[in-house]
Amino acid sequence: MTTVTAPVPNPREQVARLTGRRIGSLQQGYLTDDAKAVAALARLRRGAGRSAGQVPDLWDLVDTGPLHETPDRARPLSESELIRAEDAMHVALTLWALHQQSRRTGMHKPDSRDDRRGLGAAVRRMMKHGEIDEALRKRLVRAGTATDLTMLAQRLRDIVTLLRREDIALDYALLAGQLYTWQRHGGADIVRSEWGRSFHAWHEKDQRQAADDAPPAAVSTNTPDMDKDAS
Repeated sequence: MTTVTAPVPNPREQVARLTGRRIGSLQQGYLTDDAKAVAALARLRRGAGRSAGQVPDLWDLVDTGPLHETPDRARPLSESELIRAEDAMHVALTLWALHQQSRRTGMHKPDSRDDRRGLGAAVRRMMKHGEIDEALRKRLVRAGTATDLTMLAQRLRDIVTLLRREDIALDYALLAGQLYTWQRHGGADIVRSEWGRSFHAWHEKDQRQAADDAPPAAVSTNTPDMDKDAS
């Protein structure tokens, strides 16, 4: 009998999986009005667009402890890898918290072949059927030209604010993995290419799915959000 051995997750995959589990747990709690999750989201939201070092109050929420545990057949992560992982998770978690505010459906959704939820596809979802909105496309390009992670987080914050307005979800586990890669030498080029492919993977036929993301017509987008965890 042949035994199939599961592949050893690389650091990027470990970061993505841990982020997905953490956000999944918080999102479930938030959507069921769990008081701890609501409070955690309010705290995390204050860190959106800021570096991990600027908000030490969030260290207990952005817990990279599991990354210090070495999976079977894997090597321990180096100190520099752990720092990149913490920074990537911080940005992803805080942007998700901003995105999730006042929304009664999950703003973190896994990307799949049948339901594209990468950053490029999310930006494309905001565009009208059959058109390329240059202003939106340039926001994505501008994020891609950020020179450091803090600048990137700030530019992503602007995009997430627009996605939140349109109730368009994003795969934050995927984003966390990309933010980890971004910080490596040559990683920014890799991530920009991924965002570009994600943008072009959104075809006109996918507009059927976009209808599920659109806010109800009766809701005015000019009305200020009333959030149970506003702070």
